[in-house]
Amino acid sequence: MKIRITLLTIMVFALSFQGITCTNYLVTKGASTDGSTMISYAADSHIRYGELYWRPAGDWPEGSMITLYDRGTAKPMGQIPQPPHTYQVIGFMNEHQVAIGETTFDGRTELVDTTGIVDYGSLMFLALQRSKTAREAIQVIAELVEKYGYASSGESFSIADANEVWIMEIIGKGNRMVLDKKSKKMVNADKGAVWVAIRIPDGYISAHANHARITGFPLENGKTSISSKNFKLLNQPDIEVVYSHDVITFARTKGLFTGKDSEFSFSDIYAPLNFGAARFCELRVWAMFNQVNSQMHKYYDYAAGALDNERMPLYIMPDRKLSVHDLMNFKRDYMQGTELDMSQDIGAGPFGLPYRWRPLTWKYEGKEYFNERVTATQQTGFSFIAQMRNWLPDHIGGIFWFGVDDAGSTVYMPFYCGIQSVTNCVAEGNGDILTYSETAAFWVFNRVAHFTYLFYNRVMPDLRELQSELETQFIAEIQEVDRKALEMYKSDPDRAREHLTAYSGKTAETTVARWRKLGEFLLVKYLDGNVKKEKDGEFLRNPWGYPQSPSFPGYPDAWKQKVVEQTGERLMTPDAK
Repeated sequence: MKIRITLLTIMVFALSFQGITCTNYLVTKGASTDGSTMISYAADSHIRYGELYWRPAGDWPEGSMITLYDRGTAKPMGQIPQPPHTYQVIGFMNEHQVAIGETTFDGRTELVDTTGIVDYGSLMFLALQRSKTAREAIQVIAELVEKYGYASSGESFSIADANEVWIMEIIGKGNRMVLDKKSKKMVNADKGAVWVAIRIPDGYISAHANHARITGFPLENGKTSISSKNFKLLNQPDIEVVYSHDVITFARTKGLFTGKDSEFSFSDIYAPLNFGAARFCELRVWAMFNQVNSQMHKYYDYAAGALDNERMPLYIMPDRKLSVHDLMNFKRDYMQGTELDMSQDIGAGPFGLPYRWRPLTWKYEGKEYFNERVTATQQTGFSFIAQMRNWLPDHIGGIFWFGVDDAGSTVYMPFYCGIQSVTNCVAEGNGDILTYSETAAFWVFNRVAHFTYLFYNRVMPDLRELQSELETQFIAEIQEVDRKALEMYKSDPDRAREHLTAYSGKTAETTVARWRKLGEFLLVKYLDGNVKKEKDGEFLRNPWGYPQSPSFPGYPDAWKQKVVEQTGERLMTPDAK
């Protein structure tokens, strides 16, 4: 169906979605090829640097404090006490195979708590440092925001361990300042957040991409669903829904909801759907679902922005089981094979570039237009696939597949969650978004990616060949690396961790070295728009050692047609007239 978009609609979502930029996939044990759980995350941001965070385990004396910083600005927010012990964290996975990802959905702006001190980034790190299971992480997040206030807008969290995968959606409660009689200070009477967490059923997959996806949910029954007042029941195996006790009553007090409790929808109340939420956000969920489920065509119109159509379900059963390599490739989607394929319209230029430089929306002759917002994007700082395997000891079972820059041109490198240090090419402090470092993976991959953007469909086959070679190699190596580490672990866990640290570090450094060489090769081969002749990576010379003449592929006919349509006969040779 055709979708009518009014100028007012464009203006509303243009303001709301300029900064929205992340995509998560969630895969349960029964939906994966090897029985692992997996979640993915892309940190898409114009100022986010691609580096691998590292937090060693620690023991903290009583009275120790941790300073919290806003993830978007680095502004100090306040301090909270440290627990007696914190767990090791690499990226967004801890030593117990708990992993967390997120996407921001903003939601109702009046519900942002300007007095809170725990933002979404702090919640992720704190939950990982304090949790041994996904369920524990949910409780940690809930208790932290209740005690210290939630300092961000609406968030969807992917939370998984080696056995379960959950989605948790949360939003603040705004500011209602009252005088505290004891302290004689003004305090926020609505401190905290409202939230819902749902376990994805085994055998199913889910996804979220900057719009709240939880609608209705089973109300508390003490068997499968509980509220935060009954956290004591959280670890009962049949529990599949947990929510803040006031998630519905708070909406009533604010005049946001007047129906029956059974009719309540978290997404509809706290993050009302509009065109941008569908086209810029839900479309990315649909793109992944559509690759693994043959029934998703019926949701295309909704995902493309026709809001009167049926919404997609929170989770689906895939037609086939998914591998870690599948998730890597899903991260590279730009709607190829659909009518929204970004490599096929005039904005792609002559060489089919499936990216559009920001801003997301733009004006021409007083009218507002937009570019598609797809999964793969040039401004990704880093992305990951967290893979958790319950048949191995935690230090060996968790693999954090980490890539920097654009997912379309990155290589996902394996870092075991039990490693004891992070190698230099991805280490924190090796460059930043304003400081170039020739040894940093982020900058090496960015240089190669930026060159491919010049001649995209001409250059990408060479890039994809090496990308596929490396990722296929790493996946194939894992079984033997596991075997050796497990044998060592039986008698000497520290030696096993040293082995995994060495493997992960060597793999990353070798990848960056290979990518640097790839950049040199591509520059030589495609210099000045020509294509040098080569065979198996060796450039060809004549019998006397002189370079063979390059080919001049020029422009595709579709582009020539557009040039002729714009210039008429101005560029036509006299003999052709």
